[in-house]
Formats: sequence, structure tokens, C-alpha cells
Amino acid sequence: MQTPGPAIRTTCPYCGVGCGILATPDGAGGLAIAGDPDHPANFGRLCVKGSALGETVGMKGRLLAPQIGGREAGWDEALDLVARRLSETIAEHGPDAVAFYVSGQLLTEDYYVANKLMKGFIGSANIDTNSRLCMASSVAGHRRAFGSDTVPGLYEDLEQADCVVLVGSNLAWCHPVLFQRLAAAREARGTKVVVIDPRRTATCDIADLHLALAPGSDGVLFNLLLAEIERRGLVAATPENLVEALAAARAMGPAATGLADGALRQFLDVWCGSNRVVTVYSQGVNQSDSGTDKVNAILNCHLATGRIGRPGMGPFSVTGQPNAMGGREVGGLANMLACHLDIENGGHRAAVQDFWRAPRMAERPGLKAVDMFRAVGDGRIKALWIICTNPAVSMPEADRVARAIAGCDFVVVSDMMARTDTTRLAHVLLPATGWAEKDGTVTNSERRISRQRRSLVPAGQARDDWRIIADVAARMGWPEAFAWDSPAQVFAEHAALSGLAGRLGGAFDISAHAGITAAQYGALEPFLWPQSSRRSGGRFFGDGRFHTPSGRARMVPVVPRLPQPVGPAHPFRLNTGRVRDHWHTMTRTGLSPRLSRHLAEPFLELHPTDAARLGLAPAALAEVSSPHGRAILRVLVTDRVAPGHPFAPIHWTGETAPTGRIGALVVGLPDPLSGQPASKSTPVAIRPFGATWYGFAVSARPITPDCDYWVRAILPGGHQAELAGLGEPADWPGTARTMLGVTGEPLVVRDAGKGILRMAFVADGRLQAALFISPEPAALSRSHVIASLGASCGGDVLAGRPGAQQSEAGALVCACLGVGMNTILQGIATRKLMTVEAIGKALGAGTNCGSCKPELKALIEAAKTQARRREVDA
Repeated sequence: MQTPGPAIRTTCPYCGVGCGILATPDGAGGLAIAGDPDHPANFGRLCVKGSALGETVGMKGRLLAPQIGGREAGWDEALDLVARRLSETIAEHGPDAVAFYVSGQLLTEDYYVANKLMKGFIGSANIDTNSRLCMASSVAGHRRAFGSDTVPGLYEDLEQADCVVLVGSNLAWCHPVLFQRLAAAREARGTKVVVIDPRRTATCDIADLHLALAPGSDGVLFNLLLAEIERRGLVAATPENLVEALAAARAMGPAATGLADGALRQFLDVWCGSNRVVTVYSQGVNQSDSGTDKVNAILNCHLATGRIGRPGMGPFSVTGQPNAMGGREVGGLANMLACHLDIENGGHRAAVQDFWRAPRMAERPGLKAVDMFRAVGDGRIKALWIICTNPAVSMPEADRVARAIAGCDFVVVSDMMARTDTTRLAHVLLPATGWAEKDGTVTNSERRISRQRRSLVPAGQARDDWRIIADVAARMGWPEAFAWDSPAQVFAEHAALSGLAGRLGGAFDISAHAGITAAQYGALEPFLWPQSSRRSGGRFFGDGRFHTPSGRARMVPVVPRLPQPVGPAHPFRLNTGRVRDHWHTMTRTGLSPRLSRHLAEPFLELHPTDAARLGLAPAALAEVSSPHGRAILRVLVTDRVAPGHPFAPIHWTGETAPTGRIGALVVGLPDPLSGQPASKSTPVAIRPFGATWYGFAVSARPITPDCDYWVRAILPGGHQAELAGLGEPADWPGTARTMLGVTGEPLVVRDAGKGILRMAFVADGRLQAALFISPEPAALSRSHVIASLGASCGGDVLAGRPGAQQSEAGALVCACLGVGMNTILQGIATRKLMTVEAIGKALGAGTNCGSCKPELKALIEAAKTQARRREVDA
């Protein structure tokens, strides 16, 4: 434990916004969390996930000591084994038989050490990252257009633009603080907002125009825009390939977009008619087998008009992970060298090898993520080190990936959590420090490098990732090259290497920090790169100079490749993405009770016409299958999605919902240039899941279900689970005791005619656990049952609803302040809270991160509609 102390300035470990946080240790292993008002990314704002970070620290589920073959081991034994097995694999099969798979949640220092070991000392480029899954197409598009992977603009451009176009980006849920900055700019300046997305998301709440284009047709749309730019005489620059790109654009017809002529014309008018335009794009563009072309179709429009690198102008890729950018800077991708240098450039390789004094340098790109795990599966890769990521869930074709890892000769996993889908497959587990225990730097989506500072002591025997990797490197025979004592020394070396890259003409150069001391590193303020004797921060390319040999930008003639038509065996095209309150595979957010209250179960958004045709009612279970896997998901019937194009979130795992692993469905079809897989267009089949019973359970102890469908989540005082099965157990009370971790005889209510069974386990007058079983999805007040757990009660809880004198908050809408739907509806009905602002003033909902404002608006509109109907009926 540590004593209470002052607030520590650090950064959020979630999305690429890079928000500053004030983390105050409470002296008991916990943290109080607040936004840092002085950090230029968020100015004190935090989303609900960031606000709940204090609920995710602690010892629950942590890997506390190294493990070998499932038994606890000492660090020396574990590191010796890893070093020996890697060395033996290299000696017998060559360096390409080894691979590292790392993460955009690593700190830059961790990333740098892993890249140095693999590319400069092992001598292979088989190091890739889960960032491949979210932003590799943007990297490839930047390099084709700019000659470098350089983000041109800054966050403040969103506040200075006349028009902001969001393409394939649900900014409201995935980058909430940026969304709030944009919403404030719209309110203050009248900024026009266009959302381009096949799905109607929460981001559409502030849109002046929503273009629900046909999935996969983004390249067609921006080619149409480029052709319109030429027709209107707005071409203001002379990039390379301008003539060819314009010719390709003129060949486009609008039919493939599926847009009405009026909506398309409105978009062309607002983009062309706004001098200051920012086009923000994210996974909806990148996660495609033609994502690089889509990126370049967007860049083409900005390059042709010269609307780039100046205030309020430019294309802007927003990244999904906290340090995806830092990983790009150190060469964490298999096809890059450190400091944005080119692995296929002999001069660059020689320069880095000389700087590192490396014995052998990788001479060609390594295997990108999809191909890497295929190589693991077919035995070409015989030793695999997975660091800070969960590919057995998050990779496409996740079942195949899990089988590949399980069959690999030697697998090391460095993680902070003891049990994940991936750690279960490892020969060696190495306990790593978590977010609040790590010390280093991260880079956000606008190229701003910030310090992440340690605010808690490491749990158990956990060590920093950079230290673990360096210790293995030393045992492999290279102690001098990895002899750092602190992350400050790693950062200083990284900064020095960037100066070499700058002299070779690269954009990334932070050599002003090459001589940084430990004290200076400790006090380092957020800064934009570059930082060198030649240049400090700012935007790129506004002066018309690029990093190509000619110094001119390169436009790319884009011939869009549309998704292949679906066939009768798999007639739906599945879209995937994130939800508001969860993150990746939930190893962190799943520890926060309030983050699970908004959406506690994986789901399938299905259009009403599709649901009717399939015979699927709201809250039913659907079996979704592809050639690669199967999932069972709760049905959410909504017109937010188009017919034939359902949506499912990515977060649930074998630990939380084994039949909700969406990665098992997704096809591993990568973009041929970027290697980024198409995660938003998998052909699937859907049919009802024929459960014979459904259930809901709560318990003060962990729940261990054993049935065909289950989803579990943590509660403030215990645990909950949604359940369903194809056949009922013979002994429900015995099954309940085992599953709920309780003893004794339950209070039982049974209606055999209706197939309803309800049990409550009460000890000392307080509810310990309850189970509700019915032949249809359990219809009860879950919030009431959850609130009853641990409270004084008798059999009345088995009613499943509050009594006449009781009230319930209802399903959670505002997770930041814990405001439920019933509270909001009551406020609308009895207090006439008919605006989002009025609800915020009276109830607090929507006043923190603002992510729930679209839901508040929807509740108000629904209430107004009901009122109008009552007037008509009267």
C-alpha cells in the first residue's frame, strides 16, 4: 500500500484522444480520478470510461507472479526459459520462426524495446500489433499520399472548421471528448456537421446531414466529390497523378452509394462550399479490404483543393487506442522501422543498425497480423510472444487464431490479467504492470506526446513491459544494448534516433529531448512533434511541401472495389464496432459495475423487416454464423441499421460471454496494401436460437454458469448473469447452488403451467442470490432485483418488481452520474423536462461526458410523440 498523496498528472488508457487525468492515490490501493484541466487534449473533460478508471484498479483478476505450465515460478526461472527457447528456435529454424504480437496499449518505451529486440537483434521483422486492426490503412494511405505517415492537423481544427465531415466514425461513443469539443464548436460557431455512416449512430445527434450510404461505397462517394471539385473549378494544387486521379473520379456513377440525389447534392454543396473543411475518418473507413484506397480517396479531395495543413482544414484519422501513434513512431508495425523510417530502404536500415550497433537487421517486412497467425497455425512460426493484447478474441477468425496459438511450440503471454482467452493458451505467463502502475509516454491522434505517470505501486511481482523485454534480451546475449535503468533512458535513446531520422528527411523528429534527464522526463509537459532544432510542433503540409522525392503530394487514382455480393448461404452482411461504455475485450472496463449497467450483454441490431422475416422478436436470441464461427446474441430490433446489414459489438469474451465472441465470425480478409482486415462486412446467416428456457441470476458470489448461453457482469455488490439453455437440468435447486456459489435451501415460487421458476437464497434476512427461469426471455425489473442483492428481504423479491410503495431508477442511461431511464421519464412526465439542458440541470444526466445526450434526446422525442398521439385519440 502507499500513503495518500497529491494528484498525479497522467493520461487515460482508452482511445486515441489522449485525455489528461489527475489520479489521486487514496492510500488503500485505489485512485480518485478527475480530468486534467490543463491538458490540451481534453481541458478537464473525461468520458464515462475515463471517469470510471478508479473502479478498474486493484487486485481482482490480476496475474501476480510468473507462471510456467500453470505453476507459479520465479522471475529468473521464467526469463531464463523464455530467452533459452527463443534462442533455440532462432538457432534451429532461423529468426523468422519467432514472432512478437504487441499492442497499441503499450507505452512508447515498451514498444521501442520490443521493436529493437526483434528487428535489430533477433533479425526478423515479425513484430506486429493489434493497431494493425484499427489504423494500418490510414498509415498506408498517408505514406502513398504524403511520403510519410504524418497526421497533418490538430484537434483545434475541429473547432476552427466551417464544416466537419465524419466518415465511418461514431465519435460520440468512440471518442466522446472530441465529440464534445465538436458539439461545442457547432453550438458556438454554427459549424456544419456531416455524418457518413450506413448506421444511424449517436453521433448523428448533432449532424446537419446524415448520409446512410451503401456499406463499402466510401471510395465511390469521395470520387464523386473529387469530380465535383473539378467541375466547380476548385482544383488549387498540382499534386502528382492529378490528371489520372481526376479521370478515375469522372468515371464514377452515384448508383453504388445508394444515396438519393438530393442528399448527395447537399453533401457536395456543403463540402465544396466550405473553405475550411475537416474530414475525420476512423474504423468504418480503415477496416476494409480496400481501406487504403478509401483513405486515399478522402486525401485526394483535400490535396486537390489545398485544404490541408492550415487552420480548420485537412483530413484527420482518429485512432482507437491510446498509443497506436506511439507504436507507429517506434516501428511497431511489421512493415516499418523505428522513427517512421522505411524497412525496405537499405540506407535507412543501415543507419538504424549502426545507431543500435545491432548484430543483424531485418531486411524485409515481416508478417502482418492476419498472416502472422496463419504462420503460427501452419508451423512456420514456432515461438510467439504476445504482449498486452488478447488475439484469441480480437483477431478475425478468432477460433482459428486460438487453435493456432494452442498448437504453437512455445507461447509467452505478458499480461496484467491472469485469465483471458489468450492467457489460457500460454506456456509461460509474465505479470505486467497495468495502466496506473506504468511510467512512460504515449502519443495521441494529433501527434501530442504526453507522460503516463505511475500512481500506484505494481501489483504482486508485476514488472514493466520494457523491463521484461530488456531482461530477456540481456539473457539472449545482448546486455549492453538493453542496459537501461529507467524509461527515461529508453525515451532519450528513442529521441536521439529520431534525430537521425530527421536528418534523413523524416517528419518524426523529437531530438530536442535526446539529452533528457530523469528529472526533466519526470516533469515533461505534453508536446506536439516534431520537436527539434529545425522545427517545433504545428501542422504539416500547409506550405505545399511533402516528404516525397519530388516534394509534391501524390494523388492516387482510386478505382473503388465494392464488397462482393452476399450469397444465399450467408445473406446478411455483419457490421461490427464498439459500444459507449466498454473497451476492447473488457479486461479493464469489465471490472467497473457502472460501465456494465448501460449495455451488459452482447447484442445484434437487426432491422424490423429482417427480424419479422426471421421470426425474431425483440430480446429473443439469434444464432449468427459465418464460415469461420458462430455466436449467439440478444436481438435488438431497430431501424438504426439498414435491412440486410446487422450490427454487433466486439467486446465480449470467453470470460464474459463465450457465445458472444464476434471475432469468431469475422473473416480474415486483409487489405492487400495495409494488411488491415475487413471487420465490418462479413457475410453471415441468422436464425432463431431455439432455447427452451431463459434465465436471469444475481449473486453476491461469482457466478459460474454451465448452459448453452450465458453472459455475466459485475455488480456493485456482486454479480449478474443472463442465461438460456436447450434443455433444463433435472435438479434446479442443486444447479442454482453450484452456479451461484451459495448453500442452503432456496425460497421457491413455481408455476408449472407457465414454466416459471423463481428461487431466492436468503441468509440472516438478506438476499444472497436469486434465479429467475421462464420459457421466454425473463420479464422482470432487473434494476430492482440488482438493488435487492445484499439488502433485507424475504420472498417478495421473487415478484421481480418493486412493490407499490417502491420506485426504481430503471435501465442506466447516464453512467457518469448513475441516472436511470425511469428517473428521466418521470422527470419528463411530471416536471416537464422537455430539453436535454433541462434534464441536465434537474437530474445531472448528460452534464459530464455528454455521451448519453442522444439517448436523452430520443426519450424526449418519444414522450412528445406519445403526447401527440394522446391528443389525437382524445
